[in-house]
Amino acid sequence: MKTEKDIRDDEIRVIGGGGDATRSNPLRWWIWGGFMIAVISVIVVVVFIFCGKSQIPDEQTYFEPQPRIERSVDASPGKLGREVDSLTRGFIEIQDTAINDIPLRIYIPHNAKMSLHVGRLDKRDTSIIFAAQAADIRRDNRKIVGAFVLKGEPLAWGLSKKGYCAIINDKITIGIADNSPLFEQATETDGYFFRQYPLVDNGKLVENEPKNKSVRRALCDRNGEVMMVESLSNESFHDFAQALVDLGITNAIYLVGSSAYGWAVNDSGDRIEFGIENLRLPKNASYIVWRRR
Repeated sequence: MKTEKDIRDDEIRVIGGGGDATRSNPLRWWIWGGFMIAVISVIVVVVFIFCGKSQIPDEQTYFEPQPRIERSVDASPGKLGREVDSLTRGFIEIQDTAINDIPLRIYIPHNAKMSLHVGRLDKRDTSIIFAAQAADIRRDNRKIVGAFVLKGEPLAWGLSKKGYCAIINDKITIGIADNSPLFEQATETDGYFFRQYPLVDNGKLVENEPKNKSVRRALCDRNGEVMMVESLSNESFHDFAQALVDLGITNAIYLVGSSAYGWAVNDSGDRIEFGIENLRLPKNASYIVWRRR
């Protein structure tokens, strides 16, 4: 019988257990290890699927919602107005839409000719299918603000506002410039010219100093299609101009907004009025007018 001293260096002795001591089973550890790996894998897959499904668009998040553009009209480069036969009696097509939560009304002329008018308009003139106030008037002397040409006759000079509209040989040009040769050209060709705040220049927003909110109106050129756009809520210059940009407007200048009076005649012959009629306007009140051709 061997004693403790009899164990050679190349032998292994188990301490603390008799011959029936339970040894660890390597197979059991492999089973448990495989089971735990499977459980962890399932958990990872479930978490990944849940997180993927829980992601929502930025505009629906609570803390940093992104502005959502709502359109009921097509803002692609194509025309907004419908196709109309040249023999159709002139009228104004009216569309309502919303851009960046700003409700807008769009007035698109068909088979009509644009000009300027100074003084009170005759509402009995059935040739007029659209009228809206154009240039501002000084409060102190009641004169027109900025350069103004009426059928070749200059009625005012000045550069208080850089936006302009020129109507020369029935061609309507809307733009922004300190000095435009179209002013002189209008005086030489019995044309029309007036100035207002610029809102959009070649598809880019133009900032303006007035920061108040009001009903806004703009004379717009959208890839060659001229129209008037009106906000149906009180808006700042910035927000209104941004809505025009998002509508796809190329160039735009301001028209007298707020309660300024005007009207449009739709394809049913109904007169749609906006603003509040003021019978005590200064004699230099000016209008853009579309008449039936």
